Amino acid sequence: MSLEKALQDMTDKIGTETRVSDWVEVTQERVNRFADATGDHQWIHVDVERAKKESPFGTTIAHGYFTLSLLPFLAGVVDQVSADYGVKMGVNYGCNRLRFPHPVPVGSKVRLRTILKSVEAVEGQNALHLIHENTIEIEGAVKPACVVESISRMYF
Repeated sequence: MSLEKALQDMTDKIGTETRVSDWVEVTQERVNRFADATGDHQWIHVDVERAKKESPFGTTIAHGYFTLSLLPFLAGVVDQVSADYGVKMGVNYGCNRLRFPHPVPVGSKVRLRTILKSVEAVEGQNALHLIHENTIEIEGAVKPACVVESISRMYF
């Protein structure tokens, strides 16, 4: 398929929920690996015993940016969009209005809900510019873990 076909199909989906991911468990091992990758070893993320005693959450919690970093995995969109439309590559372009309304306790499960907000052709680049409204929910929690508008580009 072509950029034009993808643009037409996606334009018809603006304002609709385009993705609800499966639930994914946030494990201490993944949080620890994120801490190692970023150098952020704050005790509320990695010290299980101290978090049990001193944290208002009663357990360790995921880094906010760890939660955000799950977005591409939970979205799973690039591979599917590539298969559907013949996209050569997708890239992250940035974020708007990022918030972390609720901490993610280690051991909880999260999932993503995505709504397509806009799509437009990028002049002279054989690409589409997309904005999605993303909500990462925590199983059993009233407030979401993360709400963010993500901006991406798909190149054909």
